Amino acid sequence: MFLLLLLVFIVVPVLELSVLIRVGEVLGSWNTVALVLLTAVVGVSLVRSQGLSTLMSAQQKLARGEMPGSELVQGMMLAMAGVLLLIPGFITDFIGLLLLTPLTRKPLAALLLKRIQLTVVNGGPGPHFGEPPFQHKDHQGGQTFDGDFERHDEPRGHLGDDSKRKDQDD
Repeated sequence: MFLLLLLVFIVVPVLELSVLIRVGEVLGSWNTVALVLLTAVVGVSLVRSQGLSTLMSAQQKLARGEMPGSELVQGMMLAMAGVLLLIPGFITDFIGLLLLTPLTRKPLAALLLKRIQLTVVNGGPGPHFGEPPFQHKDHQGGQTFDGDFERHDEPRGHLGDDSKRKDQDD
């Protein structure tokens, strides 16, 4: 986790500054600023249109009684693409465009959805070494068994009924 935070908060901004400086040397500073603003505006408009398309697809699946798992993952990816496109820099814009393009987003979303489903089925980040994937133990180390139960309410007029107690108290 520490390495991920180091990458996000230190390495990526340093790389972004380096690329912005290089592009600024080639295109000029004002052209570089205009290009960064242009990618943000175009990116946000594309995220909006792709997001509406994904929302419509999710609504259609819900109307058919299907679970819109892929659409939910794609929606999260589109939100991430929007954030990356708003961050000034060309590296984050490139990653945002990869998440925005359906050609790359859909296979990545399918892979991510499979990973999420596997995590949920196994009850965690994955089976631990030497443990079968579907076996769960309780806190004392014993087996946990599933079962069903029925609740039978007491019939009205039984001595445990609160209305009878009130009548008797009066």
